[in-house]
Amino acid sequence: MVQRGRRLERHRRQFGKAAAFFILILSISSCTFARIDMAERLEENARLIEEVKAFGKTLGVEPTEALSRTTEERPALSMLWIWMQRVGTLALHASIDIRMAIGFAAVKEELKLEQVYRVDGYSVYYRQGNEFADSRSVATVAFAGEGIVRRVKVILHEDLHGDKNFDLPWEIEESIVTPLGSLAAVEFFKQKGDREMLQRALASVQEERQYSRELNALVVEAEKLFKTKPIEEAKEQILELIPSYPVYDRQFQRQTAGQHPPTVLEAKLSHDLAYYRYFDQIAALLEKVGDLQTLIADLKKLPHDAHQDELQVYLQQLQARYSMSIN
Repeated sequence: MVQRGRRLERHRRQFGKAAAFFILILSISSCTFARIDMAERLEENARLIEEVKAFGKTLGVEPTEALSRTTEERPALSMLWIWMQRVGTLALHASIDIRMAIGFAAVKEELKLEQVYRVDGYSVYYRQGNEFADSRSVATVAFAGEGIVRRVKVILHEDLHGDKNFDLPWEIEESIVTPLGSLAAVEFFKQKGDREMLQRALASVQEERQYSRELNALVVEAEKLFKTKPIEEAKEQILELIPSYPVYDRQFQRQTAGQHPPTVLEAKLSHDLAYYRYFDQIAALLEKVGDLQTLIADLKKLPHDAHQDELQVYLQQLQARYSMSIN
């Protein structure tokens, strides 16, 4: 019995060693496959970026170094953007009050912010990102894993920011670059003959146009409330209004997750105005002129020091000119 017990114990130890060795082999194989998959994703994404940048040139969009390299070629750099707006105000006729960016030598996924504390007298909104208009912005594994429609939009968006394309005050440039990037993505999939991705890109533009319309309508109501109500009461009523604008509400909730809505409100609305105030209007201009290259060339004629009122007047002039050409 004793010998039998010893044999069983010896077998158990041998089995345990074999199992441990098998698990180690699986772990090593898993890591190897993961590295191969990561490399393949980055390589595929690099080819896409090269293709999109070449396509952008056909529309008059000069390519930049942004996203032209991967994390295998250059260390990643991420950004933390912070926008601050005086409480009870919105950046309707001037730039947002305070805007800053902080760079980190790491991808945003490694930098989880717990919270931004209240700053007396200011509303605060922040956002993190790995993609931005700078030669130090490299394509990460996370970016390579995102949907192709978003990737194409981002690549074109960041290239449009290049000084050879647009060199305007921040809020003016974002107002132009954001819709043009999305509209150019539609043209990219048209040129490729990719019907499925084209439909997705078109649906994305329609959603962004609705977002723009809802944002502008919400801002009108917010301005009235800030002018007629005590600030805290106005903020409470504006936050209660937001669900009435479903497309905007969905994005607001997603983009402010982890942030305090009453603290973020004025800065978030002001930030969104910079990106989407004219989205629907510029998309409507493309419908009239029918040629994105022409629209981009015309928008490039804006003076480098243009302000909000000048941009609005210029868009109205383009609308009148394009309408006449149709007639």
